[in-house]
Amino acid sequence: MSSVLFTEHATQDGHTVVEIKLNAERSLNALTLDMIDAILPQLDAWEADERVVAILLDSAGEKAFCAGGDVVTLYKAINGEADPSFPERFFEREYRLDYRLHTYRKPIICWGSGIVMGGGMGLLNASSHRVVTETSRLAMPEVTIGLYPDVGASWFLNRLPNGMGRFLAMTGAQINASDALYLGLADRGIASHRREELLQQLTSATWGSGEKTDAHGVVNQALRELEQASKAEFDALETPIRHFAPLIRELMDHDTVEQRVAAVLAVESEDKWFSKAQKTLAHGSPVSIRLIHEQLTRARHMSLAEVFQAELALSVQCCRHREFPEGVRALLVDKDGLPGWTYSTVGEVEDHFMDALLASPWPDSPLADLK
Repeated sequence: MSSVLFTEHATQDGHTVVEIKLNAERSLNALTLDMIDAILPQLDAWEADERVVAILLDSAGEKAFCAGGDVVTLYKAINGEADPSFPERFFEREYRLDYRLHTYRKPIICWGSGIVMGGGMGLLNASSHRVVTETSRLAMPEVTIGLYPDVGASWFLNRLPNGMGRFLAMTGAQINASDALYLGLADRGIASHRREELLQQLTSATWGSGEKTDAHGVVNQALRELEQASKAEFDALETPIRHFAPLIRELMDHDTVEQRVAAVLAVESEDKWFSKAQKTLAHGSPVSIRLIHEQLTRARHMSLAEVFQAELALSVQCCRHREFPEGVRALLVDKDGLPGWTYSTVGEVEDHFMDALLASPWPDSPLADLK
């Protein structure tokens, strides 16, 4: 069975709403190179097709929209068990897909229900209409595997207020739908059982024709109505991000990354959400924590294209050094939970090691054509 399903839904006025369904439920719809290579040419064709008015990006199953990228195959390629060119090809194609979604002319509705992590966050945040449900759990947990938040996170985390992006990156903290809406990491909160109702509204809508077509307006109206009807499902959700926002601002208001780490770990709290964030930070990769600081700082004033070019260089370099494969080994391959990090603390990470990771592997980026 195909790992991506494409379905065209005819509207009542002769247009088409296209559905892209990630179809790898057993792997929590983790994004593979085959998925990416199937989706990209379809996006080009649909953008040129006047019949197509909108795209719905969703997934099979209830547990996850997309739990990340295909890091196990990356691990195998790094260790000589798969094509050694795979990491560069995978990241280049993944970032091309994310950039394509960011810059797409037609509305793309991403139904981010269940687990939305790593590569899934890249897809969600690249879409024009980002929907979360009462089951959504969003995170960028790369600090646990010796990587850093990529897939455009250098762009969207940098746009969060009061150091929140740095905190989420350093701690891998999960956020729910209410907090995602509060932070601006999602646009609409809609009950998970209303997905089919959304599709029905889109196919029964009047889309207009020619210059009178306002596809984004039609999508907004449908999502607005469903959000209004979904309020009860979100009333019971806790909002730890909103609750801890003043404290997080204070914790991130330090001059060095070492000071920020120490400040977070020094907090005495019995709150389960905050304690889990502290634990993840304490056990995360010191190299990742430094990379997060360096990449967010460097990318602050970059264009979207420059962000993906910088991330591609850094991600490929991470595959050429030991921290990332060691993190994947400990968490996802051997699953012993005992990564042998290159350095014990953030303060021990040497500048020459960071310089090697942050240097571009090529004179010209494979994504130099992004504008």
